[in-house]
Amino acid sequence: MRPIGFSTGALAHADFLQGVNILMEKKVSVIELSALRQRELAPLVDALETLDLSSFDYVSVHAPSQLDEGTEREIVTLLASVTDRGWPIIVHPDVITDFSMWSNFGELLFLENMDKRKMVGRTASELAIYFEKFPEASLCLDLGHARQIDPTMSEAVRILERFGNRLGQLHVSEVNAKSTHDPLTAGALMAFRRISQLIPEEIPIILETPVGKDQVGVEIELTRMALHSRQEDSLAVTNLVPRRALA
Repeated sequence: MRPIGFSTGALAHADFLQGVNILMEKKVSVIELSALRQRELAPLVDALETLDLSSFDYVSVHAPSQLDEGTEREIVTLLASVTDRGWPIIVHPDVITDFSMWSNFGELLFLENMDKRKMVGRTASELAIYFEKFPEASLCLDLGHARQIDPTMSEAVRILERFGNRLGQLHVSEVNAKSTHDPLTAGALMAFRRISQLIPEEIPIILETPVGKDQVGVEIELTRMALHSRQEDSLAVTNLVPRRALA
């Protein structure tokens, strides 16, 4: 069974503790601690000393998506407290300006493919530049970003063909025209299904869909069916999405 969980940012925006509590209450064992805004990272790192995450089988941390000028070394130092625990950090390639600062993270540096707003990291060829700089780095494949760049999912296939051996985590969501996350639609789920056979069963999946806590289980089940190989799950996905909307 695929390991599927949530980003705390999807469930509770900047309040990662609330996100943790929701997932513990729902008995979800896969979590990404979100620090998408730079001001959120230091409090998150400080909390790790006392935060009990023992109920989670997989933990990752999403690094800030934008850095203030001159703060890159400070951010890297804070993130070292995460990788020291053996947890991966999810990083947008465009925040990296000094490659030498990030090289010590090795395989715990998970580079994420980008959405259409960014000028780098969107395609396999653009990601190749970063993987040449970081030969040990891993890949966090964002299916929503990949679908926005290419709705046929052909670019996602190209990314997996070139870097599938580096795949460490998936991000799953609907990404709208403004490049923000939405709950999953049948269209997105059917698109993701096209590449499900390329995703090993053991890869952790993090949902970035902004839903209420009562919808956590439904969103996980939708994702599980979409990335399952059974043909009958296609019909189940299209039936569950409208049911979720009425809940």
